[in-house]
Amino acid sequence: MTRPTSDALYDRACKVIPGGVNSPVRAFRGVGGTPVFFKDADGAYITDVDGNRYIDYVASWGPMLQGFSFQPVIDAVREQAQLAMSFGAPTEIEVKMAELICDLVPSVEMVRMVNSGTEATMSAIRLARGITGRDKIVKFEGGFHGHGDSLLVKAGSGVLTLGLPDSPGVPSDLAQHTITVPYNDLDATARVFDVYGPAIAAVIVEPVAGNMGCIPPLPGFLEGLRTQTTEHGALLIFDEVMTGFRVAPGGAQQLFNVQPDLTTLGKVIGGGLPVGAFGGRADYMEQLAPIGSIYQSGTLSGNPLAMESGYALLSSLDATHYSQLEQQTTRLVTELKERAEANNINVVINDVCAMFSVFFTDQPEVTCYSHVSAADADRYRSFFHGMLAEGVYFAPSPFEAAFVSTCHTDAILDTTLSAVDKVFSQLA
Repeated sequence: MTRPTSDALYDRACKVIPGGVNSPVRAFRGVGGTPVFFKDADGAYITDVDGNRYIDYVASWGPMLQGFSFQPVIDAVREQAQLAMSFGAPTEIEVKMAELICDLVPSVEMVRMVNSGTEATMSAIRLARGITGRDKIVKFEGGFHGHGDSLLVKAGSGVLTLGLPDSPGVPSDLAQHTITVPYNDLDATARVFDVYGPAIAAVIVEPVAGNMGCIPPLPGFLEGLRTQTTEHGALLIFDEVMTGFRVAPGGAQQLFNVQPDLTTLGKVIGGGLPVGAFGGRADYMEQLAPIGSIYQSGTLSGNPLAMESGYALLSSLDATHYSQLEQQTTRLVTELKERAEANNINVVINDVCAMFSVFFTDQPEVTCYSHVSAADADRYRSFFHGMLAEGVYFAPSPFEAAFVSTCHTDAILDTTLSAVDKVFSQLA
């Protein structure tokens, strides 16, 4: 496939946008080459500005559970846009959306809308510090919780893709309050609590890691974090910006039956539009301004277009859809593994419901950042470009998850697997 218009747009973009992209993971630095510029999408397919059509497994990084151009979402956004695109004042749809989230997410009794996942995690951290009167937070290697200063320490996603160990611009006085431990390692968190327990405000974790690839929690890991935080008077924050409503109707906390104190949400609750939220126990959330003393605000938070979009998407989903998502993902992952084995290619493929990741590695499992960093990134680059040439779009980074939608039919999976056959035979 040739992409002269994409290449020309990238040249133009580099003159006016840092790196030519508005989010680093789009830059193709993890796979080489230049970014593909897209213009439209429908169902499981996206089309670039040169007219090339691809089966998509990025799903706008997660929210397209019902595929692109889902008609109920389009109708909801169009109807609201004809009324008004923004007020900066309360609307009924904010209340309906908050009620729906509280009904669906087990631990959330009250929720506040924000404009991005980064805002959600920054706000949840501030709230946890305000509630506990403590400064330190614990996060996990490779976990990405947005680009807030407290959280850009041994982070995943674009930071990991670009090989940036820590970000310049984060004050050392602030960074010292962030303690990082290996994901899935309860002994490490126990040692941290033994040393710093009275100073730890919160542990923040992706209940299913998605920003160093899809890595499920080992049995007992989330339960152990719940126990440790409770014993030491710290809060447990689940970052469900990626997993919320994607792996189960109530997110990973429903799937694994572990309730955090605070939850951050995003992506799916906007139906593809920019949005975020954080919520939790009512007595915690009521410590936020205007009724409490912990300040947080956002001029356009609860934007009606984003609320209508997200509400239409969430309202369309039921248990049948999640069963379908899991079934199709399981089929794809199973047959990917079979084809890798047939071509003597060593892979580990992790999956949870509608998320999965392909790691090219000789290791028997991938359960933490050190396993991810030891995987063969060069082989993933070859896989990515091979699939792209066959009309299948995966994440342009070996450290990101892939996503399946309800539009990924058996016929689309068959086409994907035919492309895999060709690419794996070239990699063998």
